[in-house]
Amino acid sequence: MSAAAPGPKQGYSREAVRRLLDVSERQIRSWEKQSFIAPLESYTFSDLLAIRTLLGLRKNKIPAAQIRRALAALRERLSDVENPLTELKVYAEGRKIRVQFEGTRMESVSGQLLLDFDQAEIEKLLSFPGKSKTDKAGARKNRLDAELWFEKGLELEQSGAPMAEIVNAYERAVELDPASAGALVNLGTLYFNARAMREAERYYRRALEVDPDYAWAHFNLGNLFDENGDQAKAMGHYLEALRVHPSYADAHYNVALLYQSMGQNLKAVRHWKTYLQVDPSSSWATIARRELGKLRESTIVRGRE
Repeated sequence: MSAAAPGPKQGYSREAVRRLLDVSERQIRSWEKQSFIAPLESYTFSDLLAIRTLLGLRKNKIPAAQIRRALAALRERLSDVENPLTELKVYAEGRKIRVQFEGTRMESVSGQLLLDFDQAEIEKLLSFPGKSKTDKAGARKNRLDAELWFEKGLELEQSGAPMAEIVNAYERAVELDPASAGALVNLGTLYFNARAMREAERYYRRALEVDPDYAWAHFNLGNLFDENGDQAKAMGHYLEALRVHPSYADAHYNVALLYQSMGQNLKAVRHWKTYLQVDPSSSWATIARRELGKLRESTIVRGRE
């Protein structure tokens, strides 16, 4: 395959994004109306990063107006940054918005324009020791090319291409951007499906090294250990996924099954109920209701004995 970066292709569907990040359609539409994200039917990995950032700010109850001013200030001061939500680490600390970029960490100044840094901080942000403008431009190009290779991998998966081609696309993404957690997880899943568990685990763990709070990586590691019969490790990673995303439906489903198999029925019931609150109408919900009914019936029978 040619080393040239492929053209942009479609990635995650809107439904997949809602399920993966545990975000409602109503919330997505609200962010679209406020121009925080573009109205899309298909999302790239960078789009997912933007939504994850917004979810973190929402969790800390950061007002939309405050987010808008912060993003405007960043774009004004950092001419090389087009989309702060994907190119910078923007996060909430208490009720303040902070930003981390190339190891530099800053916070907004109370009562002034958000992210209105003093001149020394601006110079520090814009001038990194040992990195020329050419270096920064090259790094940015690598990230963009990595995203294109990631999207190429998604397209190849959807088209049923040979595994070797798909792996090559994701590996190119990781080569260009070692922090491409999505590509690492997808590589892990390819090897998992090929029953190459050692390779799958290696890629999942690399994704968690890049992003320790990547719920999807924890969930997939849970599946791997569950498949290998290590219930303790599987449960640990499923619960980590729920720590990051408490309404992660698939994680609740698998945790309920595990607790049920361990005989911890009360815990299983709690997770079945939560799963059904999050996903009440899918085909999996039918199974969840059936299992929940079994547990309730067994509890009633034991109570009569």
